[in-house]
Amino acid sequence: MSGGAASAPKPLPSSGPKSLREMPHPLATSSSEEMGPALTPSPDLLLPRSIADKDLSLPNGTPVDTSSPASSSSLLNRLQLDDDLDVETRDLFVTVDDPKKHVCTMETYITYRVTTKTTRAEFDLPEYSVRRRYQDFDWLRNKLEESQPTHLIPPLPEKFVVKGVVDRFSEEFVETRRKALDKFLKRITDHPVLSFNEHFNVFLTAKDLNAYKKQGMALLSKMGESVKYVTGGYKLRSRPLEFAAIGDYLDTFSLKLGTIDRIAQRIIKEQLEYLVELREYGPVYSTWGGLEVELSEPLEGVSACIGNCCTALEELSEDMTEDFLPVLREYILYAESMKNVLKKRDQVQAEYEAKLEAIALKREDRPKVPTDVEKCQDRVECFNADLKADMERWQNNKRQDFRQLLMGMADKNIQYYEKVVCLAESCGILQFRKIQCLTAWESIIPLLQDKPETK
Repeated sequence: MSGGAASAPKPLPSSGPKSLREMPHPLATSSSEEMGPALTPSPDLLLPRSIADKDLSLPNGTPVDTSSPASSSSLLNRLQLDDDLDVETRDLFVTVDDPKKHVCTMETYITYRVTTKTTRAEFDLPEYSVRRRYQDFDWLRNKLEESQPTHLIPPLPEKFVVKGVVDRFSEEFVETRRKALDKFLKRITDHPVLSFNEHFNVFLTAKDLNAYKKQGMALLSKMGESVKYVTGGYKLRSRPLEFAAIGDYLDTFSLKLGTIDRIAQRIIKEQLEYLVELREYGPVYSTWGGLEVELSEPLEGVSACIGNCCTALEELSEDMTEDFLPVLREYILYAESMKNVLKKRDQVQAEYEAKLEAIALKREDRPKVPTDVEKCQDRVECFNADLKADMERWQNNKRQDFRQLLMGMADKNIQYYEKVVCLAESCGILQFRKIQCLTAWESIIPLLQDKPETK
């Protein structure tokens, strides 16, 4: 295989217990025998006011506390690992590079080299190199969603490409997708739970991934499916305040970012259209200079100035297309992923509420809380803890990414206007508006630099 390691990697068999997987997880099994001793209901869960007004209690007389929850500290602490690990302490590094075009009888596609370096005991070798195509990345993401339903799975770059508008085999498109796929894997690698997922392990190490794709859905995948359609028609009355706030924030964030994305795309499109006109505009002065001996030198200067301005604007448009727009699209998709996890959490809470109401309506006494109610409560607590931990991690990444994005955006515009002003001055032309734009962009830099990073 081209670009592979010296020794061909073999499909990774089970390599013993994994430290994170040894931790009990409410979604680890659906069998009551495997769940271990039953837990007493936690008073942490927030129930809707409509249920709380009924003064619910279990058949054995145990009251159901409907007060606002404290955080599920035990679950949260279990997952709240250090996200700011130094390079020296990291034990898993993944890169995506070396895109190659494959032309077959039935289809043409691009593969990317995925290189893994690690010191983890779960891997048989310290280094792997495999080739993967986009649909393999899509398989991985689907498996992560199925097996880790309580976690936020990073988004993939969109597969859909409008034929005739974007050439999906062009160097620019392939490079943009490569960067996005590389970021996708790095997001997973940095996650304290997803990076230990068995499907991620297979994706990084298996020489023939198709053999794993053909296998039936494993137990972990079935757990993810069990989260769907659990409410049996019961509708959630209200979200806890903290999760309602998350939902409202995501809606506003998606709306604002979507607007910025649409406007930015229009601006870039107009810049490209302006470039076409500018390329035709400059040579006219050069042609004119051939007819005007006395004006030849200044006309040639203007023509050269316009040509150099074309080059500067083209570079700015390319930078915006390759660096700015992909980040906007990633975070728009990220917000949608977070909304999906929030909906799954709501489904499990709705199931829990339905079970509590059903128990409260029964008159017969029971010695203890039914096991299925306890397991449902565990799922809600697990979703709450995982969702809050992932939301905090996502917010930290977002702040860092957008600060770098805005800094890069300002820097590129400063470079552009410096070139334009310099070129104009060399032709004896004063462009006060360009100088004002340059000053405006320069004024943003201190705002981005001086504000301390939020950790």
